[in-house]
Amino acid sequence: MKIGILGSGDVGQKLGAGFARHGHEVMLGTRDPQAEKIQAWIRESGAQAGSFADTAAFGEMLILATQWTGTENALELAGREHFAGKVVLDATNPLDFSTGAPALSIGHTDSAGEQVQRWLPNAKVVKCYNTVGNALMIDPQLPGGPPDMFYCGNDDGAKKTVQDLLSSVGWNGIDLGGIESSRYLEPLAMVWIVHGFRTNTWGHAFKLLKP
Repeated sequence: MKIGILGSGDVGQKLGAGFARHGHEVMLGTRDPQAEKIQAWIRESGAQAGSFADTAAFGEMLILATQWTGTENALELAGREHFAGKVVLDATNPLDFSTGAPALSIGHTDSAGEQVQRWLPNAKVVKCYNTVGNALMIDPQLPGGPPDMFYCGNDDGAKKTVQDLLSSVGWNGIDLGGIESSRYLEPLAMVWIVHGFRTNTWGHAFKLLKP
């Protein structure tokens, strides 16, 4: 599958290299494809990089791995017409760093996932990959076995595509229904973040235990 990733930070680079390793064609969307760190990533991953617009046009599936404050601008640079009919995996969290420690800037009655769906009304947005650190995003290895990845979205076909992708890179996927469940997944990301800061450890993930 052709996967376009918007955002060239740690999350975008980790996902891009991992999906390329699993046989997907990957393009990393960035503001400066010629930057040395991007060129180094290309050499290491075997994937490619381009502008946001090039990446959005390239991908059969698109992944948002931007900082929340730059997400809307990234969509504008990408050209919203390039998202129509496509699965858009939203890995963002609406974090506010204005007081130092991260906190949610949206919550209770709205979410980043719902906002992305409003910005891209013709896309099939699935909230996913926002509740774990980038080190475990591909082929997670933990003593307790494979962790669980919660996801949500309004289109069942899009969620099936995401479920299949997750399974192929070592995750158990759990469907939480419509995109409004992003209101719960984004605070769950704060649970992951707060535990990380309190313990200075970042190798944890969630698992739903069932009888």
